[in-house]
Amino acid sequence: MTFIESVSLFLGLLFSANLLYFSGQKWGATATVAGTLVALAAATLWPLLLAALVAAALLALLHWRQPQLAQGQGRENPLRELVHHFMSLSMVLVGLQYVAYHTLLLNGYGGYLIRPDVVDGFLPIAGGIEIKAILTLGLWDGAHPAAAVMLFTVLLSGVLCKRAFCGWACPLGLGGTYLYRLRKKVIRGDALPPAWLDWPLRMLKYLLLLGLGYIMVSMPSASLPHYLEGNYHQIADAKMGMFFASPSVIAAIVIALILALAAWQQQAFCRYLCPYGAGLGLLSFLSPLKIRRNDNHCLNSKGMNCDKCSRACPARIEVHQQINIRSDECQACMRCVSACPKSAALGLSTRWGWRLSATGIAALLLILLFGLPLLAYLLGFWHSDVTDAVRLQLLPYLSQIGH
Repeated sequence: MTFIESVSLFLGLLFSANLLYFSGQKWGATATVAGTLVALAAATLWPLLLAALVAAALLALLHWRQPQLAQGQGRENPLRELVHHFMSLSMVLVGLQYVAYHTLLLNGYGGYLIRPDVVDGFLPIAGGIEIKAILTLGLWDGAHPAAAVMLFTVLLSGVLCKRAFCGWACPLGLGGTYLYRLRKKVIRGDALPPAWLDWPLRMLKYLLLLGLGYIMVSMPSASLPHYLEGNYHQIADAKMGMFFASPSVIAAIVIALILALAAWQQQAFCRYLCPYGAGLGLLSFLSPLKIRRNDNHCLNSKGMNCDKCSRACPARIEVHQQINIRSDECQACMRCVSACPKSAALGLSTRWGWRLSATGIAALLLILLFGLPLLAYLLGFWHSDVTDAVRLQLLPYLSQIGH
């Protein structure tokens, strides 16, 4: 595990423990800190200890500069934006190290940097095939184990806390938000599609999900060992990187259209094209947590025409007209809750009345996204066993390597 990955991991876990502590869940904070310390003791690696100390120092700095935000106090939006920017910045830094690693490797300076394994999280097909190999053959892949870990972690987050990964952590979603804001400064207004067209467009991401699922399901179990040991799978991350670094004309047009779509409409990529979002949207129906409106406290029940929650929703859900939000587009971003003038009228809760605050969902999501990878690392199912020598042998033929 690289130093950047380690700092991000421990900062996420320590911040989640910090949020639990200041929200009164001291048992949860104690368990999180204890688990982190046990992991450090089990790993017995000084780089991890150094990373934990750096993470603690960064958390202390946040307490010094922004004590209310560090404690998760105040409104929901600042906390979500902090978590979202932290997750995205972590991925940007990891991406820069990934590029630097290959640059040094190809110029004869291999060994100076370690390849960050978390980039395999951008290989959902590889992760799905690996999970299939584990379930059907008991075969644990060593080339990109982090792909299976991250896919399982993100999917589990959909069951436990809806599409909170989309609303709180996804770097693509945050990038789209900035593109949208930039466009709004230049070209005001929104050209939203009519309802009769919006629904078919939303189905596109499910078609993409169906296509990815077909690829994984259609591969015979007997051929999985051959595929996992093949050159394509060994170098799948570099193939993905080349798609963006040196795209074909068709790929460049597709990327340009996606960027234009993200700028045209808020969360358009998430709404229409993201297969990850489609999968999480389906799994979110299994989540016990839903945005629920208490009609007794809502201003609408008192004769007032209030729709602040609906206007705040980036997914354009008519929150003020529903009691329980069961939409697959809900990202548990808590914008509607933050906009509501009555704190008791709207919240993320279970049908039994257990309510989860923004602090709670941030802590739960961070523990999932960093706790499971840490456990996988300790169990030896995180670091790729594809050596620098193998990469050097395959990289010159990257464009020629196929399935």
